[in-house]
Amino acid sequence: MRKYAILLLRLTIGAVFLYAAYTKLRDPWALFAMSVDSYKILPEWAVLAVARSLPWFELALGVVLVSGFVLRHASVVAAGLLAVFFTLMVVSYARGLTIDCGCFGPGEALGPKTLLRDGTLLSLAIVLAVLAMLPAREITPPNVAPEKITMSA
Repeated sequence: MRKYAILLLRLTIGAVFLYAAYTKLRDPWALFAMSVDSYKILPEWAVLAVARSLPWFELALGVVLVSGFVLRHASVVAAGLLAVFFTLMVVSYARGLTIDCGCFGPGEALGPKTLLRDGTLLSLAIVLAVLAMLPAREITPPNVAPEKITMSA
């Protein structure tokens, strides 16, 4: 059951990152830079750096999540990145900024709907990170005490 939950979560979150990267990479990077700049927290040089690099990072993270490669690390990175995004969105919304979310390219206003979506995605990423960190359970045959199991070659 746990492996199916992990599979579903990593494919879902990975697909979201892939789609987010696609929507940002298909448009000129300057459009995404305007969305980043609207949050009013970064200097101009950092806005340009984020606008040029974040979509590629999201693309790489999406590929790694979908593939399942280094899942423990990728799930923690995904949860951390989504926590940063969600925090910035909540703070900006609380400040009364009427801006584009920037989540999936230009044109999506920051509001309760985007906060609910991103909060849910963050929750799913945290669950994935926790599940990925749990040690795999040892499987013992039924009705056999673990100390009586021997390995024979």
